[in-house]
Amino acid sequence: MKSTSSKWRALVGAAVALAMASVGTASPAIAATTLKKGLKVFVVPKNLGNSYFTTADSVKTGGALLALKQLGEVGQETSGTTDTPASQLPVIQADITKGANALIISGTDPNALCPTLNAAMKKGVTVVTYDSDTNCRDLFVNQASPQGLGNIEVQMIAKEINPKQPTAAAGQIAIVSASISDTNQNTWIKYMKQELTNYPHLKLVKVVYGNDDTATSVQVTQGLLSSYPNLKGIISPTTVGIAAAASVLDTPKYRGKVRLTGLGTPNEMKKYVADGTLSEFALWNPADLGYLAAYAAVELASHAITNAPGQSFVAGKLGRYKVGADHTILLGPPFVFTKANINKFNF
Repeated sequence: MKSTSSKWRALVGAAVALAMASVGTASPAIAATTLKKGLKVFVVPKNLGNSYFTTADSVKTGGALLALKQLGEVGQETSGTTDTPASQLPVIQADITKGANALIISGTDPNALCPTLNAAMKKGVTVVTYDSDTNCRDLFVNQASPQGLGNIEVQMIAKEINPKQPTAAAGQIAIVSASISDTNQNTWIKYMKQELTNYPHLKLVKVVYGNDDTATSVQVTQGLLSSYPNLKGIISPTTVGIAAAASVLDTPKYRGKVRLTGLGTPNEMKKYVADGTLSEFALWNPADLGYLAAYAAVELASHAITNAPGQSFVAGKLGRYKVGADHTILLGPPFVFTKANINKFNF
């Protein structure tokens, strides 16, 4: 992805002017010259080989490792190969042993990582979560409002299924999630269920888990179609899951008959939007998410800010951000991709 962040801001305008909207009136930022150089910062996504996290983390895409490089830190991406605490935890422990000054983690479980992370924080290691939170960290960089993400996914599928007859017989829908313990997935699904009460023509029949693995996500999607022959729609709030589900639905038997939406990356979904497998889906810029998390981690590890609400800093090209309630920094609102705009994006 080349110049993704600048393209993103130019194209979505107010939607990605979220930095200004989310920070409000901020206290003066600490000058960049006060930041420490040479900090050892490990970026730990849920799992390696996941295209979403490759975008969020890498130098080439403008993600976390680029920010760390620009700030003069020693950055490295490390994680396990599967979206599970058992795979992620030994890597985190190894990073701490290597002398980590800061960890940037997308949590695979809200609690399982906590004994290790709490011990690390007591020793002075800065812990920043991004994308998926844990119950033990200094700061969480949230991609968008959890309620906003849950609501928009239901609203998109509702438009696709019997939109002109809201009181007709219930349209069966299902959710293809990542792992059963993922904090962000479960939070979004909670808000989806709340939002579904506003759509009596929709009925959630099943939540299945593909563990952010393509083969598993394909399998559970096929299982849904077999178990629920009257299924009208699928929501997948995970980039791996929505691409896998689209690959299953991309046949004359299902295309346009079983509707699909959720959270995806444009490059993976362009083919399926073009051929009508799905009409729209949402996301944020994952590279910006990683970039912001890296700046937050360095600011905190340098003691340029604390994690107290109201603290602010300038995150390079993204502008000024402020720490909000529950020690959280909000990247901003989701953006909806459609046939009309998807080819303008490259990530």
